[in-house]
Amino acid sequence: MSPDTMAVQKKTLLAAEESSTVKQRTITRRQRANIARRHLVEKVAFGFLWLTGLIAIAVLLIVAAYVIVQGAKVINLDFLITRPRGGLSAEGGISTTILTTLYVVLLTVGIATPLGVFAAIYLVEYAGEMQGRTGLLPRLVSVARFGVETLAGVPSIIFGLFGYAIFVSAKGLGFGFSLLSGSLACACLILPVIIRASEEALRAVPRSYREGSLALGATQWQTVWGVVLPAAAPGIITGIVLSVGRVVSETAVFYVTLGGTHHLPTSVMQGGRTMAMHLYYLATETRAFDKAMGTGAVLVVTIVLINLMINYVSRRVTAGLNGR
Repeated sequence: MSPDTMAVQKKTLLAAEESSTVKQRTITRRQRANIARRHLVEKVAFGFLWLTGLIAIAVLLIVAAYVIVQGAKVINLDFLITRPRGGLSAEGGISTTILTTLYVVLLTVGIATPLGVFAAIYLVEYAGEMQGRTGLLPRLVSVARFGVETLAGVPSIIFGLFGYAIFVSAKGLGFGFSLLSGSLACACLILPVIIRASEEALRAVPRSYREGSLALGATQWQTVWGVVLPAAAPGIITGIVLSVGRVVSETAVFYVTLGGTHHLPTSVMQGGRTMAMHLYYLATETRAFDKAMGTGAVLVVTIVLINLMINYVSRRVTAGLNGR
């Protein structure tokens, strides 16, 4: 090979190496630019999420603080331990409404929680095996799922009218205006919420938990009760807490089922008035906005205390299910 040919080949190789180096540098710069752009998009997205979360919390705190500050002007011991005197005078306090609210919450949650949780267990753990099959039972399960999804969006006044027709005035079943009628109607209202929340919590439990329990010889019910439920308990409890807030703040259902009397009910067959109903009466009929603010402040504090109590009990229950 002649020296000239060798020189040409060296130049060609050097040019190819230089071109490859330039391309690599270009690719590296593009990769760095893409990575930097992705990091920037990620930071912007996280910043937007934090901003929206802080705005939501700020709105909640502003509303709660305004109600509590305005309501604190009329809250005193006499306001808390005396009952409303009825009529349009707005005289008296809210003692009976506080106790009635607690009665309604306990009775409603006691009715709806077992029904909702066990319905969710059936739909997830048992009826889930029927997907894709034909027959009467799979169709009934599909109808049940569709009904739960539909009922979750029905206005509360519809549940109130249903409760009035079935639980208040129906022959043979009519309980009149009472705690039982109001609690049953409100249980129908929060039942879809508990079912959907419980379903999502049960589905979030890894399938390996079930497979491991079944492989050790446990039955399906033992697996559900001892393995799946403890793992899904936090999500189920979240649905119950949301339902409690719905019960405490509800007015439309109780307006046509609870009766609205200012007296303290001594049995489930007697009517009463919740704090939300009393607040509605004060704001619309008596125009006593100062006492309405005071009732609203007590209502907000009551919701917080009930949620804290439920969270405490739920932690104890979850620890018990986990064998701690």
